[in-house]
Amino acid sequence: MTTLTAGFGGARRLAGTGTLVRFALRRDRLMIPVWVAVNALMVLSMPNTLESLYGTPAERAGLMRQMETNASLRAMVGPVFGDSLGALTAWRVGVYAGALAAVTSLLLVVRHTRDEEESGRQELVASGMVGRRAPLTAALLTAGVANAVLAVLVAAGLAGRGAAGALALGLGIAGTGMVFATMAAIVAQLTESARQARGLTAAVLGAAFVLRAAGDSAADDGSSALTWISPLGWLENLRAYAGERWWVLLLFTGAALAQGAVAYALAGRRDLGMSFLPARPGPAAGRLGTAGALAWRLQRGAVLGWSIGFLLAGIVYGAMTEGAADLVGDNERAREIIARMGGQAGLTDAFVSAMAGMLGMVAALYVVASVLRLNGEETSGRAEPVLAGAVGRLRWAAGHLVIAFGGAALILLLAGAGYALGYGGDAGPLLAACLVQLPAVWVVGGAAVLLHGLLPRAAVAAWGVAGAVLLLGWIGPALDLPRAVLEVSPFGHLPKVPGGEMAWEPVLALTALAAALSLSGLVALRRRDMTS
Repeated sequence: MTTLTAGFGGARRLAGTGTLVRFALRRDRLMIPVWVAVNALMVLSMPNTLESLYGTPAERAGLMRQMETNASLRAMVGPVFGDSLGALTAWRVGVYAGALAAVTSLLLVVRHTRDEEESGRQELVASGMVGRRAPLTAALLTAGVANAVLAVLVAAGLAGRGAAGALALGLGIAGTGMVFATMAAIVAQLTESARQARGLTAAVLGAAFVLRAAGDSAADDGSSALTWISPLGWLENLRAYAGERWWVLLLFTGAALAQGAVAYALAGRRDLGMSFLPARPGPAAGRLGTAGALAWRLQRGAVLGWSIGFLLAGIVYGAMTEGAADLVGDNERAREIIARMGGQAGLTDAFVSAMAGMLGMVAALYVVASVLRLNGEETSGRAEPVLAGAVGRLRWAAGHLVIAFGGAALILLLAGAGYALGYGGDAGPLLAACLVQLPAVWVVGGAAVLLHGLLPRAAVAAWGVAGAVLLLGWIGPALDLPRAVLEVSPFGHLPKVPGGEMAWEPVLALTALAAALSLSGLVALRRRDMTS
């Protein structure tokens, strides 16, 4: 009888889970397909690219020898375990696909747990026939659906290169996503705000990447203890297409189950809306007496995290620049791809320009996240008390937009400074290569402002814009897409410096476009009703 009662109690705690999953999938009907498609296409486009770069066994053997002696490149992409096209695909994009799956998963889980509580929607949902564990379960199932679809796409798309390796790579990427989904579920119980939950989980992901990079730079076979501490290190040590280690999947399974159990235990001991690490309250006086100061208080943690990340990324890219030139060597196809990304100048200058372009496209993610903080403040109802005082909408929005657009300039400046530290030499051209990306970053941010101003409930579509930019910039040159297609992205119009001529016309035109989009969004925000 006790067992039966406990069973009914467990069922009651999960009541409404199916409905919440359907609702979550409906809300994320744009975000999930875009990010899953970007990730899958990044992986599936790589074999053909690598085949054109290293088409013969001798070329692939040379690549493996280079990686054995190039610690900086191993830190960036990991060691090579086999010379087949499948093994090279797992080497080249496996870590990044796993990291992207982790980002998608943590965003989904925080969005459907702490975000819902913070906005007050979870309290309304909980008043109905919804069990106590249903929201957390629905969030994890939503992340599970996204990762499962990604695993199927990767496994099916690479099956022609070897079914076992394709399955291992797909499951490893999905496993990485679920490890960080359950980690985000824990952090969502510990923190009081969704912003803190996203920031802390992203910091753990960054630490995982650093640990893997440090371990791989020290050992060329993935055997370092630092590599094994990181879930990203587990992914590469799964060794897809290189004598699969199927037992490594148990690490993903065990970590996800253990973290999930901790998240459920914490959720059962916490009141709705509360947290185990509450924020410190304080009066909105002095430095918090203005809308701009409040916006800075809300976003300073994100700015600090992105700044540190871009500084470190610049140092790493700078340190690997000479090694990348040696790795490319006389490979004409590799030179062509780098030239398409970075211009027609010398290989080193083209590589610097290409890496700066990649940093610029990642900076577009920052500016979208920062601009959409406006949307989060508005839809959660926190903007209303601010606007009820002597603060107009434009002044309120301007505080966040200054941080978004100014923060993008700051992180790219730090990336250039890091590049100069890692590479050495004249810092001027390296800073210019990073800062010239700003107008394109601002265009993406302007699109986010316009979407928030016109269609606040569809503002999440700004992530789709950022995803499309990433897809065109990362995969387009490798697929040899027509220039007209590449120029759909604002980054396709930027001058390729250093090495190339500095063309001010596209820079000024993109800056004007960003200003026009932002102003249009602010006008729309001023005229429409506030959402809740």
